[in-house]
This record gives sequence, structure tokens and C-alpha cells, in this order.
Amino acid sequence: MKNLVVLSGAGISAESGIKTFRDAGGLWEGHDVMEVASPQGWNADPEMVLEFYNQRRKQLLTVKPNKAHVLVSELEKDYNVQVITQNVDNLHERGGATDVLHLHGELFKVRSTKYEDLIYNWKKDLIIGDLCDEGYQLRPHIVWFGEAVPMLGKAIEITQKADIFIIIGTSMQVYPAASLIEYTKPNIPIYFIDPNPATSFSYSKNVTVLSEKASIGMEKLMEILVI
Repeated sequence: MKNLVVLSGAGISAESGIKTFRDAGGLWEGHDVMEVASPQGWNADPEMVLEFYNQRRKQLLTVKPNKAHVLVSELEKDYNVQVITQNVDNLHERGGATDVLHLHGELFKVRSTKYEDLIYNWKKDLIIGDLCDEGYQLRPHIVWFGEAVPMLGKAIEITQKADIFIIIGTSMQVYPAASLIEYTKPNIPIYFIDPNPATSFSYSKNVTVLSEKASIGMEKLMEILVI
């Protein structure tokens, strides 16, 4: 069974009603992203940052996976599918995907501000005074701007083994995630699904561009990949 790797971004979740900051002029739900997604923002106003993610957590509880998430999971019938997502939601898992790596963290998890490996499942509000087992404040388990991406090495290993590589709903302008394509094996089929594919993306003969939103693009891709 061939290895099929999916790299997904905010565009696949947009159809479920989750907004993307890049679609709003650098604002994320009305906030400057550096205020709510950087160590500097956290240090300046941790209560505001916690409330921002509390609202995102509540929103995630109200939305559902869309057709694109479901179709990605259906590829598991014919391929060994591994999903690498830049998204912090759990819509791939809820859509049926069984092997998902979150590059930028997960909204339903929190971690210690002191010990990065102390990670807890969390679906309720997180407030000042919520502490890890070692007595340190908990923070969202999100990779903020300026922080290292701990799962990048594993994502590279997965990408290197891909026989087919699919990009869905990402601008290919967010690094280091966008660099993953450089680790694919030479000349493997690459499919790029995005309504506004990046002009800076280096198209070559092995890249097929589907200029569609995620659900429509996945429907077309299923006709190509599933006989």
C-alpha cells in the first residue's frame, strides 16, 4: 500500500466555520496575531491570551468536520495515509483520520509554562491559577510565533517516505511548514488544492494544481486517486 501524506492548513477548516487570520488582514478573530500568538503577547497580558483561546476552544466545540476532512479519511481505504496539519483543531480526527500530526499544537491540550513535556487534555476554560503537577501555570499547547516547532523533525521523516503528497488549504507561505515539500522524493505526484494557490510556489511537472476550495478539490482528487 502506497504512503500518502497530506499537508493541511487553515483552508480545510474554513469550510467548517473556523476563521483564518490571513483572511482578515493579519487579524485573528479581531486580534492582532502577535498579541495572542507570541511569547511577547503572553508576557504582556496572559489573561487576555487565555480568554482568546478559551473562546477558540468553545467555538471548536460548536463546529463539525466538513466533506474535505471526511474524504481525506476515506483515502485510508486505499492508501497508508498520514496527515500533517498546521491546524490546532481536531477536525481531521473527528472526520475519521487515524494518523494526524499537529505541527502547531492542539487547542484541546494545555501544557506547563515550565516543563514543555507536561501536556494535558483540556476542553474547559483555562484561567490564571490553573497549574501543572509541578506547580507552574498552564498555557495553551500552541506553537506561537517565534517558538520552535517540536514536531517538525517527525513531519520531515513522514514526508520523506511519501509516495504521494497532497497539499490542502495552505498558502505555502508559512514556514517551516511550507519547507516540507522540499523533503519529498523526486518526481512523486504532488497535488495542491487551494482556491488561491501561491504564485511563489514552484510548480513543476509532477505538481497538479486544483484551484478549488478544499471540499471541491478533494472530490476531484478522489476521482484521480481512487479507481
